[in-house]
Amino acid sequence: MSLASWFRWNEPPNRISQRNPTEMVVETLMMELSWQIKQAEKQQRERENEYRKIKTGVDYGWLVSYPKQSYDISPGERLQLEDMCTKIHPSYCGPVILRFRQVVAEYEPEAQEVSRLFRSVLQEAAEKIKEEEEAKKLAKQWNTKNRTSLSLTTFKSRSRISPFISDIKTISEDVERGTQPNRRVWSMPEFRNTK
Repeated sequence: MSLASWFRWNEPPNRISQRNPTEMVVETLMMELSWQIKQAEKQQRERENEYRKIKTGVDYGWLVSYPKQSYDISPGERLQLEDMCTKIHPSYCGPVILRFRQVVAEYEPEAQEVSRLFRSVLQEAAEKIKEEEEAKKLAKQWNTKNRTSLSLTTFKSRSRISPFISDIKTISEDVERGTQPNRRVWSMPEFRNTK
């Protein structure tokens, strides 16, 4: 028996990379949820022990045996949460976990409330992802719209304005002729009534 077979170095090195990134995100997020549920149960038991100790004045914690069965979410709710996890892009997996841990630390929930908090964090992340995608679409549309408008500005810049061939009356023309200026504001265009 060789040492290499003992450590299983002969296994293909890309075993992990064969998996779909979405599946890995779902598995990672659901593992985080189950770990947080176990932590909430542990804290709940500790709070109950502290309450009993304060109430009775005696610590019987060494005598108490905790049931092996712990809280678990229903299969329907698990499927819904897994479906929500599939909408999370792999690059958002870490920030979602950090946000979930922050919310759990903030609220110190009971074990039954952890899945509800997890759902709210997933919804918040999905909305943020959707907003960013819409912003990217708008930026892309703006960039393509900007390119077309640039062609219009180059077209407009080709047309020349000649100040000497203008029909627009100016104050300086009236001053040079010595005539009384019309009763209109010179910064406004001149409108004439056609009958």
